[in-house]
Amino acid sequence: MPVEWVTFDCYGTLIDWERGITDALLPLLPPETDRRALAEWYIAMEAEFEAEGYHLYKDVLDRVGRRVLHSLDASIPEDKASPLPASLGEWRPFPEVRTALRALVDQGRSIAILSNVDRDLLELSIGRLGIRPDLAITAEDCHSYKPAPGHWRRFLERSGASAGRTVHVGASQYHDMRPAAALGFRTVFIDRHGETLETAPTRVLPDLGTLPEVVAELAAS
Repeated sequence: MPVEWVTFDCYGTLIDWERGITDALLPLLPPETDRRALAEWYIAMEAEFEAEGYHLYKDVLDRVGRRVLHSLDASIPEDKASPLPASLGEWRPFPEVRTALRALVDQGRSIAILSNVDRDLLELSIGRLGIRPDLAITAEDCHSYKPAPGHWRRFLERSGASAGRTVHVGASQYHDMRPAAALGFRTVFIDRHGETLETAPTRVLPDLGTLPEVVAELAAS
């Protein structure tokens, strides 16, 4: 079936948010702190906090960052700003992202980003991607967080697209693969860490390097 749209999660898929998060937190922690373990701890605590209800993502970054630091005995004073919200504008794309996005645009695909952040924060990251998406859906638009279906439903409403002619690309089985597949989207799981598969993506890739070719293959199948 043709592929008219390719939708993307942003942070972890296009933008290296784990490095961004850990770069901001590590200076406040002992030098022996393991970067990967810190990222996994932050991800788990953020998912727990988001399940409590909707907040602006800048508040999520601030409050979860404080919770993580407190849990590791490195709390910051209440009157001192958390380093995370201000750091987001410095988070960088993965090395292959710009080339892959440009190739998809050159194929004639429309691009959308479906992200759990605020509009103003996502805008900072879009400026680093090398292309401007045709559509962006944020948690601020939906007042919900993935894996809730609000992002995909809002995308379908605003784009006029169909799930069958769209491929969703993400690096989280929990936030992206499972809910997108449940709504009828074909999915590409970007597995940067060699995870155990708990879902059944249409394709699994280690990064976005071959994504344009895979999307073309899916469009022809």
